[in-house]
Amino acid sequence: MGQRRLEQWPERNVKIVLIVISLVFGRTVWAQIRYSISEEQKDGAAVGNVAKDLGIDYRTLKERGFRIVSTSGESMFRVNQNDGVLYVNGKLDREEVCESSTQCLINLKIALENPLEIHYVTVDVIDMNDHAPRFPVQEKHLEISETVIPGARFPLQAARDPDSGSNSVQTYKLSHTDHFRIEIKDRDEDGKIPVLVLQKPLDREVIKRMKLQLTAVDGGKPPKSGNMEITIDVLDINDNAPVFTKEAYIVVLNENTPVGTTIFRVNATDLDEGQNSEIVYSLGHDVNDKLRKLFNVNPITGEIVVTGLLDFEVKDKYEIDIQASDKGIVPLTTDKSLTIKIADVNDNPPQIEVTSYSSAIPEDSKPGTTVALISVSDLDSEINGRVTCSLSEDIPFKLMPSSQENTYILVTISSLDREKISFYDITLEAKDAGQPQQSSVKSITVQVSDVNDNVPEFSFSPYSFYVMENNAPGKSLFSVSASDKDTSENSVVSYLIWRDGVENKYASFINIDSENGDIYALKSFDFETVKTFHFQVVAKDSGTPSLSSNVTVNVFILDQNDNVPVILYPVSANGSAEGVEEIPRNVNAGHLVTKVRAYDADIGYNGWLLFSLQEVSDHSLFGLDRYTGQIRTLRSFTETDEAQHKLIILVKDNGNVSLSATATVIVKVVEPKEAFAASDVKKTVKDEEENNMTFYLIITLGSVSVLFVISIIVLTVMQCSKSTDYSSKYLQDTNYDGTLCHSIQYRSGDKRYMLVGPRMSIGSTIVPGSNGNTLVIPDRRRRDSGEVRNFMV
Repeated sequence: MGQRRLEQWPERNVKIVLIVISLVFGRTVWAQIRYSISEEQKDGAAVGNVAKDLGIDYRTLKERGFRIVSTSGESMFRVNQNDGVLYVNGKLDREEVCESSTQCLINLKIALENPLEIHYVTVDVIDMNDHAPRFPVQEKHLEISETVIPGARFPLQAARDPDSGSNSVQTYKLSHTDHFRIEIKDRDEDGKIPVLVLQKPLDREVIKRMKLQLTAVDGGKPPKSGNMEITIDVLDINDNAPVFTKEAYIVVLNENTPVGTTIFRVNATDLDEGQNSEIVYSLGHDVNDKLRKLFNVNPITGEIVVTGLLDFEVKDKYEIDIQASDKGIVPLTTDKSLTIKIADVNDNPPQIEVTSYSSAIPEDSKPGTTVALISVSDLDSEINGRVTCSLSEDIPFKLMPSSQENTYILVTISSLDREKISFYDITLEAKDAGQPQQSSVKSITVQVSDVNDNVPEFSFSPYSFYVMENNAPGKSLFSVSASDKDTSENSVVSYLIWRDGVENKYASFINIDSENGDIYALKSFDFETVKTFHFQVVAKDSGTPSLSSNVTVNVFILDQNDNVPVILYPVSANGSAEGVEEIPRNVNAGHLVTKVRAYDADIGYNGWLLFSLQEVSDHSLFGLDRYTGQIRTLRSFTETDEAQHKLIILVKDNGNVSLSATATVIVKVVEPKEAFAASDVKKTVKDEEENNMTFYLIITLGSVSVLFVISIIVLTVMQCSKSTDYSSKYLQDTNYDGTLCHSIQYRSGDKRYMLVGPRMSIGSTIVPGSNGNTLVIPDRRRRDSGEVRNFMV
């Protein structure tokens, strides 16, 4: 069916007139197209391809809002945004649309946006002969006196045909008779009125009653017709008809005249006498029902009275037939036309029509951008219909008069900022020039659409995060967040790690969730390898073009107890933590047998090492300093003591989950002579190698001794200046060279102690952030506070 309708387009009369008007602050295009279509088309019948006839690409119709602009409810036509075809919306009946108008033209406004275009489409609805003429009554009764002379005229009620033009009533035919003929009176608006004319005198004695058939025929092909039966009774009385006193009656009347107002009085006389001269007034037979609702005539006085609302905008002129009839047995009638002209009164407020407008405009629109096309109208005429339109508030918009009368263009006059004002309620006010003045207002809302003009902003800059070492690879470590003041896609932020080509091996181990900013590590971090690093995160919105910002992320790695203590001494040739020590049997209690040295790569408590005897053959013979790892004799050897002793030393750190290592020391007790002999054997083997070094060793020992004496003096002076004894009950060896552990302070009773690492002085602390390279002597005055401070390096 759709294809067949489309094939009918070439048969229609299509007239296209394009008028392009370039405006000062915007551009609007008008075009006018005219189509012809027959009435009685069903719903969905194609009228024409508007897009094709206008040369508009049908693929842009939806995007540009291709539509019919209608202010009077549902339109009788609709357009398809897919192909640009104009279709009938519902059944198209010309008689309902245009009633009795000769030409039925339906004007449509077709609007497109971006750019704004208004096209005027006129659809000429061609009448079809789908109605037959119909008389108001099927039977008409006339009484005619036999004294009526030939030529007497008897107006009849006209047949009504809703069709127009040639399809309306064109002629009347009277059944065969010698006494009467039909004349047709052509009245513009009321069509053709049949008049029965007597052409041969009546003779009541010959014919008392006659019946005729009047046929109304239209001009359709084939023609249609309607019949009315006329019954004529012949009387032989009253041979004078009433006569009006004037040839024509004209009345000027203001619209909105109150109902019941007498506007005019007609007068007729009859030369007969008695009852035959008494006149009755009435509206003519051809006066339609609409006029009968607006006017009435007093049958006795002939006064014309208003019975309905008169509106100049509906109709400004009426013609009414007034009929005067006498009261004779055979009444005689005379018709006279009364013309009523309606004068305009300023009773209609102006109408504001927004034929097309952009409900949303970009915030970066330049001044002069067209927002809407405004049309104003007033149903009143002349000065009462002159309308001006203005804006009633101070906003960044103004109305520019168009070249077309009563048309304005709403344009911007300054820049817009959606982040400050996201929409405007614009009030249009129209006023006419009548008295009293009429006005009306109409509001439209213009949304300011977003443009990507704001960069994402991070919550913090820079970010600092602390991550425990040995983190699980692929697990979220932390998150960054950025926001964008724009909306929709312009505010959707994605994240990425900035890799600018500069080598950053740690940034390559980092990944980020582009949607939520969660940051993941692709590998575990080792505090002992890296303690801190940084990288750049870029936040990028989804606008076009995209805007972005970046932030520095500083990552600090926190230490875990993940390193086992390493035994540095004793170490055997095969690499195991085992050693053999020989001591003379005659040594006294407190003799230093050896010192176990160990190291832990962790820091703080995780790297603070404690020593303990896990296994020993004789607990009364050897003792172990838990902090220094020194093994000393607790008593002198006796003859009953064994010659060899095995000591297993446990070295563990102070982490939450303590890690440990063990070292084995074999102590051999030898006689003094054997010890010296063994020493001599070794010395003999090495004499040649050490001869050259003996001199340097003597000098070195001498220097150490001098330094030792100086240190003793300095320490004595310092001890004298203190109120609290800081000497350690454990650190008894003045030549203590320290274990490979980190700085730890601790308290025992009323004394404070500090364990230090290599090349560190007792009583010194490590400054945070110095990486163990800076030593600071603590303030002596603060030691009385009893406060213990721990620093983790």
